Amino acid sequence: MTTTQSTTHEATAIARQLDQAEREGNAIAQFGDMLSLEQAYQIQSELLALRLARGERIAGAKLGFTSEAKMAQMGVHEVIVGFLTADMHVDGGAALALEGLVHPRIEPEVAFRFGRAIPPGASEEQIIASVDAVAPALEIIDSRYRDFSFSLADVVADNTSASRYVLGEWTEFTDDLAGRAVTLLVDGTITETGNTSAILGDPMNALKAFARMNSRYGSGLPAGAVLLAGAATAAVALAPGRTITAIVAGIGTVELETAGAAA
Repeated sequence: MTTTQSTTHEATAIARQLDQAEREGNAIAQFGDMLSLEQAYQIQSELLALRLARGERIAGAKLGFTSEAKMAQMGVHEVIVGFLTADMHVDGGAALALEGLVHPRIEPEVAFRFGRAIPPGASEEQIIASVDAVAPALEIIDSRYRDFSFSLADVVADNTSASRYVLGEWTEFTDDLAGRAVTLLVDGTITETGNTSAILGDPMNALKAFARMNSRYGSGLPAGAVLLAGAATAAVALAPGRTITAIVAGIGTVELETAGAAA
């Protein structure tokens, strides 16, 4: 077996471990120093291949570590990128069952919609010109590692902890997205407040960051795909029987209910 074949075999094996952990809702041990960032993205690619083989379809991408504080904490100077499939989308009118999730947390975001397909080598200008709408969003993150603890390579391999996402109403795209207040409420009580400028200084910068990451690691996106630009506040732990609402000033409101009885 060649070195390349061995590396691919290892990536596939780790992807299968992470995929099984996600499907069964069981946390696994971290891989830590045994993975490089490049290997982690290869594992993520194998993870996507497993999902596509089961009949899922690519629906978008998401960025992680879009706050300066989080970048500093992880010792990195660039965002990370993961994928979204249609099966990860939760309709705003449906209640999300938490059974089977490991460490579910939720955070408010800004979402972009691409009206045209994004090729792998698309420029910043092409990507920005492809956006036709913007919406408030909620992302449910759910690390498959024990204790919600991971290295940079760990989280990339685990598809940046992506789990589910909810979209509010789409509105006409505007590039005036910085400085907008963001409020996260649980059962009508304000839990977190923030600002869209927490997303790389301006959510528009998320599109530029995605252009760089798509050229480096991505394979493009189909028309109609979504980009989650990153969290505008800290994430909040999810519990059964709750109503979570995110309000992004001037863009809109998005809501999610969790199934089950409240504790």
